[in-house]
Amino acid sequence: MRIAVIGAGMIGTSIAVELAARGAEVHLIDQSEPGSGSSAASYAWVNSNNKTPDSYYRLNLAGVQAHRHLADAGVDWIRFTGHVEFATEPDHRSELRRRVERLIRVGYPVELISRERARELVPDLIVPQNCDTIAFYPDEAHLMPDRYIAGRLGEGERSGVRLRTGTPVISLDSGGAEVRVGLGDGDELSVDRVISATGRWTNDLTRLADLPDLMLENAGPGDATVGYLARTAQGTFAVDRLVTSPRLNVRPNGDGRLLLQALDLDATADPTAVPSPDSALGREFASRLAALLSDAGDTQVTDLLVGYRAMPRDTRSIIGALPSCPWLYLVATHSGVTLAPLLGSGVAREIFGQSEPLFADFRPDRLLEPVTVGAVAAPRRPGEQ
Repeated sequence: MRIAVIGAGMIGTSIAVELAARGAEVHLIDQSEPGSGSSAASYAWVNSNNKTPDSYYRLNLAGVQAHRHLADAGVDWIRFTGHVEFATEPDHRSELRRRVERLIRVGYPVELISRERARELVPDLIVPQNCDTIAFYPDEAHLMPDRYIAGRLGEGERSGVRLRTGTPVISLDSGGAEVRVGLGDGDELSVDRVISATGRWTNDLTRLADLPDLMLENAGPGDATVGYLARTAQGTFAVDRLVTSPRLNVRPNGDGRLLLQALDLDATADPTAVPSPDSALGREFASRLAALLSDAGDTQVTDLLVGYRAMPRDTRSIIGALPSCPWLYLVATHSGVTLAPLLGSGVAREIFGQSEPLFADFRPDRLLEPVTVGAVAAPRRPGEQ
């Protein structure tokens, strides 16, 4: 079977590797370089923490387990060091307690811990004296997307994946017994199936196949599809796990730096006008970090990014083919980091004829009918991401 996988981020790379391992002839195509899209600007938190409804929770839980399976083989791109979340504001405190109770009921590893235990887990963490709601999720992880993609591309190379970068797909022609994929460099591939793992660019591909738009597109600064990330200078931080706090989320970047997220600041996020690290926004990130970690008082922000969320129109993941276009298999989700290895193996099985029950609630045909969901609210408060 000859297959074109379009999009060489975490999801596309995972799918290409798994297909090649099953004997397919795989062409992995990207308009830029591997991992340069959404994967390059992701907070990369592996979890099934605040995932609803139940089918989405189970899908993400299976994604965490798929990462664990890879981690047990000794990979260098993921750290299962857990996640500490604390709440001080009334709304966040109530929501966190309700979430912990729900997660305990379904068997998700989580416990409420003391301030002293939180300081043992993150020695330099500054927790307010009056904070009485702190959760620890021991099985959650943070991931380095660039290392994941490089490692899996190495697997793919050994299995025969043919990587084509720096050229967009400009046409899809399904006339006859095969699909012709036209590339921007003038080349054309003949394949049996096409798999889209293009994330926020999915609409560009579905238009080539005369299909409707399935994804939300950025409508302006601060909408639900975008958010800031900040990286610090290198330091000797006593932080080896994720931390969610009222004003700042923090995780190791994997190179002696920290990756920062502040949901309320995302209200001004604009991918066409990203502030410089020494801007007022960069200084605000640094100030919040100094208030959270006792050893971060003079730490500077060196990078400010605007990351994109791949957001289907009804916010639910898209996994599968449309009945009217069976040769085109679509994958798009804003949980791509957590789901990547599960999607790799599950999509490969489906392409070879074995249905994956976990994907049943996420087929794209639901979006062929008008979808009324109202404005999609961007995550702005702690615990909403």
